[in-house]
Amino acid sequence: MTTPGHDQARVERRRREHERQAVVFGVLIAFLAVCGIFALAVYSGAISSPFNRPFNTVGVAEQETFPVPCLPAVEGQPDGALPIAYSSVQVRVLNASGEGVDGIGQTGLGGAYGNTLTERGFEVIDVTNAEQNVTYSELRFGKGGIVAAYTIAAHFPDVRLVLDDRKDNDRTVDLLIGAEYEAPLDIADVGISADTPLTNAEGCVPAAEIDPQPRISIRKSTGDEPATPAR
Repeated sequence: MTTPGHDQARVERRRREHERQAVVFGVLIAFLAVCGIFALAVYSGAISSPFNRPFNTVGVAEQETFPVPCLPAVEGQPDGALPIAYSSVQVRVLNASGEGVDGIGQTGLGGAYGNTLTERGFEVIDVTNAEQNVTYSELRFGKGGIVAAYTIAAHFPDVRLVLDDRKDNDRTVDLLIGAEYEAPLDIADVGISADTPLTNAEGCVPAAEIDPQPRISIRKSTGDEPATPAR
């Protein structure tokens, strides 16, 4: 048989447990309510999310991005610019990988690219090293070489198109082989034909609205990269 004192102690103990439970659940409910209000405010645009930051792919920030010029209108080609005959495209291959012998360029890399382009009919006028290294391969050209650059770009799975400040009547194109280089596509996978207009790059900008970048200089030869004589 329990005494009244024991009953009273049990009642007090249960009361304190209920109070603690009420406090805990009250705090949890209040926290969830605040989270809900915050989420609603972010969703409605009333405030900016602290997590609303772009994701960065490793290596992407290592090389500045530039606007890609749109294809120009070509006289006699009302449906759009057609690819240029490969034999009429002059390209200079520059090893800008920053790897290999003497830290200048990977031995034979430029020569391999030059040979591939030559075999496909392009006029490779030089193979050498770039003064500046790049992470991702680029095609650099002036306003007169936009169509030629698009024609060469079709032979690569991913290559950046950069307008530089060479003279407008200069139609040559520089291929800079970056550290993250990719081999040219198989010729059967090149998706252009002589009678089909080229397609503008997504998000391209008219060349007149782009500030051209400085032309990449050639690094003085140190013998690590065999040069292809100009034709």
